[in-house]
Amino acid sequence: MIDWHKIQTVFLDMDGTLLDLHFDNYFWLTHLPKRFAEQRNMNESAALTHLNSLIQSQEGTLNWYCVDYWTEELGLDIRQLKEEVQHLIAFRPHVRDFLSTLQNTHHRVALVTNAHHKSLNLKLSITGLDQYVDAIYCSHDFGYPKENVVFWQRLQAIEPFDPEHTLMIDDSLPVLRAAKAFGIKHLLTIAQPDSQHPPRQTDEFSNIDFNQNRPA
Repeated sequence: MIDWHKIQTVFLDMDGTLLDLHFDNYFWLTHLPKRFAEQRNMNESAALTHLNSLIQSQEGTLNWYCVDYWTEELGLDIRQLKEEVQHLIAFRPHVRDFLSTLQNTHHRVALVTNAHHKSLNLKLSITGLDQYVDAIYCSHDFGYPKENVVFWQRLQAIEPFDPEHTLMIDDSLPVLRAAKAFGIKHLLTIAQPDSQHPPRQTDEFSNIDFNQNRPA
């Protein structure tokens, strides 16, 4: 699928790619509505409907991912609530093997995430993911989410890379579309970002199986 000898730079997403998206889905769809309902003295179904409306209004923006924004908007300490279910933070199967193998190659490996720093730091403290990569870039430092081509322009300004020899792996199709529009040639997605959900079907981008597709 990938000729690893032609790859110089590997950009890796975090949530749903290296880490199981189950944590994030459970937090936003179950745990947060429960805590929000308790705070507002309302039933969880109504809380979920209300939260979904608020969250969807910010889709495609940095606010969507911003812990500080939602803490202020909802009147709840989002970082603290995430810590209540941090036991769900986990690597996807075979990812550590993939990362360890990648460390023993010539590739430049960077974590490129939309996660807010408070979420990122929590997950790094649990997983030690930072030990496997050469650099970590957070979209909140660039003023644009990865879904925007401007993000890739600003990333390239501080992390020089040749799009023709760069691989991006991400579970988000909008992110991969933006990377493609910027010119990144090698793009892979994840069939099953959330281990508790069935695999999805997409013909737009090829899927990677970390147990089989490793750097040569």
